[in-house]
Amino acid sequence: MDTENTLRRYRDADSWPAEEALAAMLDNQFGAFAAVRVALPSLAMAATAAAERLRQGGRLIYCGAGASGRLAVQDGVELHPTFGWPVERLVYLIAGGERALTRSAEGAEDDADAGAREIGALRPGASDALVAVAASGTTPYTRAVQQAARAAGALTIALANNPGAPLLAGAQIPVLLHTGPEFLAGSTRMTAGTAQKIALNLFSTRLMTELGRVYQGYMVDMVPSNTKLVDRARNMVAAITGVPADRAATAWQEAGRSVKVAVLMLDGLSRAEAEARLAAAAGRLDRARNASPRGDTSRHECQPG
Repeated sequence: MDTENTLRRYRDADSWPAEEALAAMLDNQFGAFAAVRVALPSLAMAATAAAERLRQGGRLIYCGAGASGRLAVQDGVELHPTFGWPVERLVYLIAGGERALTRSAEGAEDDADAGAREIGALRPGASDALVAVAASGTTPYTRAVQQAARAAGALTIALANNPGAPLLAGAQIPVLLHTGPEFLAGSTRMTAGTAQKIALNLFSTRLMTELGRVYQGYMVDMVPSNTKLVDRARNMVAAITGVPADRAATAWQEAGRSVKVAVLMLDGLSRAEAEARLAAAAGRLDRARNASPRGDTSRHECQPG
């Protein structure tokens, strides 16, 4: 496996001056960006296919072990506050359970039976999408979860860092992040982990965009759970519609603290009409605004520059 190989040029790095060693580590990290760049077609396919399943009401299931599992969970937990994705439609399977998020449970990754048992308890189906992450692409726990999910009809997406990895071969949509050997041989929390983090960020952001939770570059389904985010939500309404800040804040409050509904109300709809229009457009604000016979959106949308 490439991720286990050594790089001779870094063999004596433990004796180098700190700044020189750090510069070498950083240089090796550039490989993560290059690997993700090559994988963009696969990531695009994964986001589009996952959106098709989730539109049917399914769940987004993240799976992994060790550092890969923790990165997968980190990506998933951001989706509710950032995009308002329902927490009941997010599932995390990590080898060793929740305890493994804060304390290493490396031996748990070899327990294929646990993986099969845990995914079986979820009763996955055709509307679900599984994202399995493993740097090596050989982790027994993660492979068992993927195999059972695919057999049950769920969409299976795999991210791994080694060409020819079994996890990639067993996925409907394989995403190879070929980062090669690490600065520290086998330490896949480094360049391989960086590539995984970038790829997961891109995948989930595009997925939420496909599902209508982004509009004109704004996170219009964001959960306003603190003062900063309340201000951000109000500012979104003002920026999208072009109305003064105080009018935007009032509309947002009258809209039940929904950015999307507030925008449609400022287009001329009542709250009930706005909510109905949004529901008919499957939550997509772009389609709801284009379908609105009463709103003159050209008056309110901010123009470039």
